Amino acid sequence: MAKKRQTTQAAQTTPVQKPLVEISEDEQWRLIEQTGVLRKISDTQKPRETSTDNVEPLPLVDEIFNAVAYIIPLTSFLILMDILIHLQYAKRPTAGEIAGRLVTNFPILSIFVFYTMRHKANPRMQLALSILSLCAGPRMIWLINRGSWLVNMRQCPQFATIWLYTVIQLNVNWALLTTVMIGAWAWFTGMKLVP
Repeated sequence: MAKKRQTTQAAQTTPVQKPLVEISEDEQWRLIEQTGVLRKISDTQKPRETSTDNVEPLPLVDEIFNAVAYIIPLTSFLILMDILIHLQYAKRPTAGEIAGRLVTNFPILSIFVFYTMRHKANPRMQLALSILSLCAGPRMIWLINRGSWLVNMRQCPQFATIWLYTVIQLNVNWALLTTVMIGAWAWFTGMKLVP
């Protein structure tokens, strides 16, 4: 015990050594800049930052805002197509019917738009959207040409909205390719784009 006390007292009483050379703070910073030590440290840290994705993910609030900016016009387009298809067959939809369709379609459309917008830059999402476009477009054209009026009133507004949205979200080359393929299919099968 006595030895431990003596060593701790000796450690406490040893004087603090002064540096051999006194250098001002300005001179220290000048030496650090001239040697390039800070640049070497920052250069070693940069590859770690750039090796990850160059695209910064958006905050959730921005993603929701971007999705809402698409959901509102798409919902309006869906309602417009629903009203127009009813008027085409001399039916007048009531406000209750439109509200009922809106209540059933709005949540699905919102979730679909939010997640496809979140992963829009992904090549797999572009492929999935182009396949969806190739399915929705010909189905809607086929319904207009060969479907019964009841089936057209139930399905055409949704297919038109999905087709429009997929073309909007696709990159230009994919959108052009799918539109040309659908146009070629319609021409080859003799389908009319307008009844």
